Amino acid sequence: MASRVIRDGASNTITIVPPDGQHSATMLIMHGLGDSADGFADVAEMFSSRMPYCKFILPTAPCQPVTLNGGMAMNSWYDIVGLDDRASETCDGLAESCATIRDVLKRENAAGIPYSRMVLAGFSQGGAMSLTVGMQLQQEEKLAGILVMSGYLPAAKNFHLTPGLEDTPILHCHGLSDPMVRYDWAEKTKAEITRQGASQYELKGYPGLTHSVSPEELNHALDFLTRVLPNDASFAIPAKDPADMSVKELKEAIRAAGLSAQAVGFCEKSEYVQLLSSHRNKSS
Repeated sequence: MASRVIRDGASNTITIVPPDGQHSATMLIMHGLGDSADGFADVAEMFSSRMPYCKFILPTAPCQPVTLNGGMAMNSWYDIVGLDDRASETCDGLAESCATIRDVLKRENAAGIPYSRMVLAGFSQGGAMSLTVGMQLQQEEKLAGILVMSGYLPAAKNFHLTPGLEDTPILHCHGLSDPMVRYDWAEKTKAEITRQGASQYELKGYPGLTHSVSPEELNHALDFLTRVLPNDASFAIPAKDPADMSVKELKEAIRAAGLSAQAVGFCEKSEYVQLLSSHRNKSS
């Protein structure tokens, strides 16, 4: 049974859900300025093919005015004022976006996934978010790792690394020819977070790479992710009993199992329950 992709039009969130009974880890991927969840959907699907036990959540930033772009409203995790490294900016909206991401992590934890089986990742402004949230969680919420792609540390004067999170693994991938988020910003980011105590911060530079990602970078990212989030069935959330599912959940599970044709004409919940239960029994 393959992972299934769920698109929530109301929140513009894309979720790649592992097969029933196999979900043992979660990763959030946050996009850059002006983009949306769709921008990294293909990357998430590629990661998922190597990590079918991992749930991937791709949220979309709120649409809000961005000072740098003349006040034009666009998807943005926080406001950007100038072209400098943003370390000295206030980054209005950052606190609210961080709270939103923390809430997603809390929901995953409440569903049964330990924080130690979660990773935050992001590109550019999304990478900035992954660092800001991930290294300032509570000590008991320590993550398995953080993946930063072409990111930086925003509002650095307000950043305070939580004691106990110093050895959180961080992989920061960055193009050496990036004209938008310069490589020296990445170096300053590593220097500041390391100054505050981080001991597992790896910065990788890619010659010729501009403000983008490359196959080489994604391969390095996958190596990192499978190391900090290896397959471990002992953390898997048990599959929900079909009898306890809603009709909507049953339909989604049946569609993911490739059984939609067999459900044509069903009217009663009991019919969906019987079909899914029979399929699981044959697969076990």
